[in-house]
Amino acid sequence: SCALFQEDSDPTKGWSANKLYTTAKESLDEGNYEQAVKYYEKLEARYPYGTYAQQAQIETAYAHYKANEPAPAIAACDRFIKLHPAHPNLDYAYYLKGLVNFNEDESLLSRWTGQDISERDPRAAREAFQSFRDLVTRFPNSQYAADAQIKMTHLVNSMAANEMHVARYYMTRKAYLAAVNRAQSVVKEFSNTRYMEEALAVMVSGYTALNLPQLADDSRRVLAKTYPDSLYLKQDWQPAEMPWYQFWR
Repeated sequence: SCALFQEDSDPTKGWSANKLYTTAKESLDEGNYEQAVKYYEKLEARYPYGTYAQQAQIETAYAHYKANEPAPAIAACDRFIKLHPAHPNLDYAYYLKGLVNFNEDESLLSRWTGQDISERDPRAAREAFQSFRDLVTRFPNSQYAADAQIKMTHLVNSMAANEMHVARYYMTRKAYLAAVNRAQSVVKEFSNTRYMEEALAVMVSGYTALNLPQLADDSRRVLAKTYPDSLYLKQDWQPAEMPWYQFWR
């Protein structure tokens, strides 16, 4: 492949923009992503203006995405967004950027087994959410908007789950202030998820352990008002009934 693009023996020398693009697209469709990127780069270098160069930029991002190369894929999306703020495919650039980070977050989730959950970086999930939000806000009628909305809901639950996992982790180590801080972030940022109830319970227990009875009572009142039938409010609860007991015992 190196010989293919050496300046003295480059068979693409003299190719038109159309031929470079067509050949790059064929490589992309065949799954030869590295070669596709090289052809796209040649195209953009030789014919930096026009629709072929613009299309090459966004398809370069897609090629990196398909090759499981998130960093260059995101960089290519960002470059396209910056250079072509009025391009008709701008919505796709935002969607693709979100998709790259979304899949990166899914990959992290699959590696939770055996990992210290407090070390997981939710950056990919947050950046994916932001890209999808930009898409649905700026292009509500985009063909990608509906799927972006679905993925945003998934990401909110994913981020809330991460915060609660970390809160439980801190509770097991009696790091009550850190646990309360994580629970508070769930209450503030992810109140529409199923983790809200547990987050309030963590705050009650955490503040109690920190000897802050007023804050514990305030949290308990919110819990009782929002979830009047919550198991966390039972005076005679059985430990096995509590979903977080395995983490706190």
